Amino acid sequence: MTRVLIADDHAIVRRGLERIIQDEVGGWEVGEAATADDVLRQVREAVWDVMVLDISLPDRNGLDLLIEIKALRPALPVLILSMHAESQYAMRALKCGAAGYVSKESASAELVDALKRVLNGGKYVSAAVAETLADVALGLSSSTPHEGLSNREFTVLVGLGQGKAVGELAAELGLSVKTVSTYRSRMLEKMAMRTNADVVRYVIDHGLE
Repeated sequence: MTRVLIADDHAIVRRGLERIIQDEVGGWEVGEAATADDVLRQVREAVWDVMVLDISLPDRNGLDLLIEIKALRPALPVLILSMHAESQYAMRALKCGAAGYVSKESASAELVDALKRVLNGGKYVSAAVAETLADVALGLSSSTPHEGLSNREFTVLVGLGQGKAVGELAAELGLSVKTVSTYRSRMLEKMAMRTNADVVRYVIDHGLE
């Protein structure tokens, strides 16, 4: 029996995803997790065939959590589910070890196909992301400034762009205010920005909010 763990902080989303799975491939065992700590506990304590992971859990950055999951279970295929645009997050998620990326808007149509693909050892991305990957391989794609940021710096960029204070980000990431301030300074330098207002404009302009 295929065992899939769904990690999302919204119960209604977890129910909806489980319904999609059971309607199309009845018989799979579906587990649930609502927090990053719960995800890591279940990954340690049980064996799963595949995971669906929301990239925006409230208590941990999704990319950092993905890296931790892959360290614990390197062979576990993780399918990222996100409300964010694929063009902005899919490439970074794949580099962190994700087996695929599905937007929440298209989950009802793509989820089961994506799960089957990654269960068979493949990768799942949309046609648009596949085209971007091809362009990068051929040297036809020009990178955007935020692609040069580390995962932590990128998280701080997005958080500040959403109007969060440094202290709020520190609490969410489990880091000190001083450490987050250091990431902010590095991010601003790499992005050639001076103020949080510059960050907000960039995040909105690039659909990262």
